[in-house]
Amino acid sequence: MLETLTQQLAALQSLTKDQVVAAVEELTSEKISAAAKAGFLIALAQKGETPEEIAAFAAALREKSIVPPIENHWRESREILDIVGTGGDRLGTFNISTTSAIVCAAAGVAVAKHGNRAVTSQAGSADVLEALGIRIDFSPAEAAQSLREKNFAFFFAPNFHPAFKNIGAARKLCAERGQRTIFNFLGPLLNPARPSAMLVGVPRCELCEPLARVLLALGVRRAMVVSGKIPNPETKLISNIDELSTLGENCVAEFYHEHGFTASVLTLEHFPLLPATLSDLLGGDKIHNAEITRNILRGRERGPKRDAVLLNAGAALFVAGKASSLVEGWELVEETIDSGAAHAKLAELAA
Repeated sequence: MLETLTQQLAALQSLTKDQVVAAVEELTSEKISAAAKAGFLIALAQKGETPEEIAAFAAALREKSIVPPIENHWRESREILDIVGTGGDRLGTFNISTTSAIVCAAAGVAVAKHGNRAVTSQAGSADVLEALGIRIDFSPAEAAQSLREKNFAFFFAPNFHPAFKNIGAARKLCAERGQRTIFNFLGPLLNPARPSAMLVGVPRCELCEPLARVLLALGVRRAMVVSGKIPNPETKLISNIDELSTLGENCVAEFYHEHGFTASVLTLEHFPLLPATLSDLLGGDKIHNAEITRNILRGRERGPKRDAVLLNAGAALFVAGKASSLVEGWELVEETIDSGAAHAKLAELAA
C-alpha cells in the first residue's frame, strides 16, 4: 500500500482521508522498512502537503496518542498555551520558543510544551530543557500535575505517541538527506494536552494561513501562525525563520474565538529593537543553548537574543489573552524577566 501511495504522490496526486488513514497504519507498523517510509514521506513533502492532508494525518495520529488526565473544569477555566516552531528553517538559531515558553509560565500562563529531541537542528526543546535541569520524562499523570501546579509541563513526544517509535528511523533518513517531512507540521498539532492557545512558527510564509486553518479545524480557540523574514544585506536574499523575526517583517495568520480569521504582515516599528543580524541569534549544541536561555532569564543577556524572546513571548502572551496587544506583551515579558520572576520559574522547574 505505501509503495502505491508513494507512486501516487510522485505523480503529484493528493491523498484522500481514507488513504491517509491507511498510510498512518503502515508508517506506524514495525513490518514496513524505514526506507519505504522515508520514500513515502519524501514524496509527500516534494508534492507539497495540502491542509486537508495535514488535518487528516493529525486526526489519524491523535487516535493513537495517550491523553494526559487534565480535568475539564481546570482546562475550561484558562487558556493552555503552546509555543512551537515546526522546524525546517535550518538557520541554527538558539531555542527561542523554549525560552519564551518558560517566560510565559512565569507570567502566569499555563504552558504545555510539546516536543522531542533534535531531528533537524543541533538542540531540540527536549535537549535544551534537559540541559537546563528540567525533567522531560513525565508520565501522563505527572505532566498533568506539573501543568496544574507549576504552570509548565513538557510533554515528551515519545511518552505520548508510542506509535512514533516505528517512524523515527524513517525521519532520521529524511533528515540525513536534508528533507523535512510532514511530521514537522504535525508536531504542533499532536500536543496531547490539546492546548487552546498556540503560537506556531513555520518556515515559509505560504504555510501560515493553511496551518492556521488546520488549527481552527482541530478546535484550537486562539492561534497565531507566523513566519519571519531574515534579510541578508550582502546577498540581498531573504530567508524565513519559524519564529517571529526581529530582523524583518513577519507573515501572520491568526484567529481568536471572539474575532474572525485574519492574515497580515507584521512590521516592527512599534518595538524598541536593537540593531541585529542573523549571526546575533545563532545558537549551538544543547549546553550552549541552555546557557543562552539561562542568561536571558537571569536578565544578563540584554542584546538581540533577548529581543527575540521579548517579541515571541510577548506575542504568545497576547495569543493566550494575558496581554491586550503585542506591545503590551513585550512590556509584560520585560517585567517578568527584570523582576526575577522568569529566573525563579526556571529554578522552580529545575528543582
